[in-house]
Amino acid sequence: MELQSEYQCDPGGVQKAWRGTFEFVRGCSCIDGGDRLNNHRGIPALPFCKVTLKAQKPVSPNYPKTLKTLGDHLRKKRLDLKLLQEEVAQKLGVDKDSLCNWENNRNSPSLYFIPEIIKFLGYIPDCIKGKTLGEKIVTYRKLLGFTQKELAHHSGIDPSTLGRWERSKSKPSKKLLEKLTAFFTSLPSDAAGLEE
Repeated sequence: MELQSEYQCDPGGVQKAWRGTFEFVRGCSCIDGGDRLNNHRGIPALPFCKVTLKAQKPVSPNYPKTLKTLGDHLRKKRLDLKLLQEEVAQKLGVDKDSLCNWENNRNSPSLYFIPEIIKFLGYIPDCIKGKTLGEKIVTYRKLLGFTQKELAHHSGIDPSTLGRWERSKSKPSKKLLEKLTAFFTSLPSDAAGLEE
């Protein structure tokens, strides 16, 4: 490996030595090699070498490999935005310990925090999207931050009927499904697409 020289030396005063060895530094009057001998196991520092290394920063070992839970989605978004847990917790209106527990999948956020989490993520994670009609009703109810009783009250549907729909024990009539869909679409939330 040959080093590029960006200095001026007297070639006559330098012994025939590989550029970068102590003999070269000792013979070159423009390089002070006295203090540099103790660095890097006897190899002098070479101030005339300009090397720039570029590489991508390695992915954090805490970065989730698969996004299975809401906590995984929260951690991924937080790391992508380069935010601390304290900063995200403040945005969501919780304490740092709660966010830590969610990210480590020790527990799940309560219904009250789901709308704020969706706003922070900017999307609805697949882990809370529903596949069946009952699951979809639960998803939209959670997005609104409603309990089952509150949704039943606001939509004008009996709470026990709504509960059976959510558990997929029964299906709504066309009229009641239209009523529920109309309620969801009348809200500013992204709650369209209840039809099975």
